[in-house]
Amino acid sequence: MKLSNLNAISPVDGRYGRHTSALSPLLSEFGLILHRVEVEVKYFIDLVELPLPQLSSFPRDKFSAMRGLYQNLSEKDAQRIKDLEATTNHDVKAVEYWIKEEMAKLGLSDWSEFVHFGLTSQDVNNTAIPLSLKRATNDVYLPLIDEVLAVLHGLAIEWKSIPMLARTHGQAASPVTLGKEIRVFEDRLRIQRNQIAGATYAAKFGGATGGFNAHKVAYPGIDWLSFGTRFVELNLGLHRSKVTTQIEHYDHLAAWCDSLRRAHTVMMDLDKDIWTYVSIDYFKQKIVKGEVGSSAMPHKVNPIDFENSEGNFGIANAMLGHFSEKLPISRMQRDLTDSTVLRNLGVPLSHGIIAAKSLLKGLSKLVLNTSALEADLENNWAVVSEGIQTILRREGYPKPYEALKELTRTGDKIDATSMRVFIESLNVSNSVKDELRQITPSNYLGYSSDLVD
Repeated sequence: MKLSNLNAISPVDGRYGRHTSALSPLLSEFGLILHRVEVEVKYFIDLVELPLPQLSSFPRDKFSAMRGLYQNLSEKDAQRIKDLEATTNHDVKAVEYWIKEEMAKLGLSDWSEFVHFGLTSQDVNNTAIPLSLKRATNDVYLPLIDEVLAVLHGLAIEWKSIPMLARTHGQAASPVTLGKEIRVFEDRLRIQRNQIAGATYAAKFGGATGGFNAHKVAYPGIDWLSFGTRFVELNLGLHRSKVTTQIEHYDHLAAWCDSLRRAHTVMMDLDKDIWTYVSIDYFKQKIVKGEVGSSAMPHKVNPIDFENSEGNFGIANAMLGHFSEKLPISRMQRDLTDSTVLRNLGVPLSHGIIAAKSLLKGLSKLVLNTSALEADLENNWAVVSEGIQTILRREGYPKPYEALKELTRTGDKIDATSMRVFIESLNVSNSVKDELRQITPSNYLGYSSDLVD
């Protein structure tokens, strides 16, 4: 059965496949094969550039054809590699054999034994995987996060002067502006975005157990340590972990997982706050013709995009948490538990992308309900008591906090009238009373608007 949205087991490739298709060439099985071929070919070409007598006669004009093996890799080529794997029962060896087949077609069989020369499979996997992950992060994931940041920045500017009742512990608190609250999330997400952008993509490249044993015994005159570093860092653009076992120790990969988790947590927090603002009517949602909110209640327009986003961020973070804890642990020089985990790196990244796109969709449908925000402020005049008692402190008024506490904790509703009566009862100058009369829930905003800028 050909894979489709209907028969895929994972919603990443099924229901949400349209959101994650950009990752497929990089983090699918095809993507892994392609990057393995790229590493093997680039390594072979770098070997040719060394003073190895057996490779001195290799025709340099064939470098372009060799690079074409990964630059033009087709699904048919990848399938041939999978067919070879069915015989070898070893995925990296199948790549090696396929490259040798292709070299034979190019008339280069005399040098084909230098494909995978001195390497173990993890020298290929632990370079191919971080290379593909770096490209997926920089080319697909980060541009999406930048899109979220741009939308948040625009909303923060648009709403920077819209007064809003704050709630701490779920209770009415000193007012803010809606734009400032959006800016909080923008700042938090930007910090995590920059952490991800600065991630170290580390690779292991050093032979069977990390010491270039086979390389050194075959060509003791070559500085293989320097060669390995040049190859990984200059040719592949990765960081080479210089002291390793058979595998990369994955500490940097764990840090990448944790950086994504923090970014997702910020956006999940935003999902929950916006969902709550929708529930208290601060926002309406644009009605899309033909959409159904509830199968039973025709009036409903549910905040499903924020709910979908929250759920997918949760799945992503659960997996990333496991990766972060599991991958740096391996029995002695190597066990195989990392292999199956690494094959799933694209899954949490996919769920993160699905979630971020749902968040963007939800944000695009918000319609500000200013009357609800204004009514909430007008119904909570008690929140200006902080400002009033602070001015009274300045004036040396006796026990101002206690005076406001007595006023606001009677259980009676505090409105503009009762606050005005209280102010008139104070034994302070008329100029101070005038100052206090100017304070309202809608203008007691501090630097909220300025903080947006």
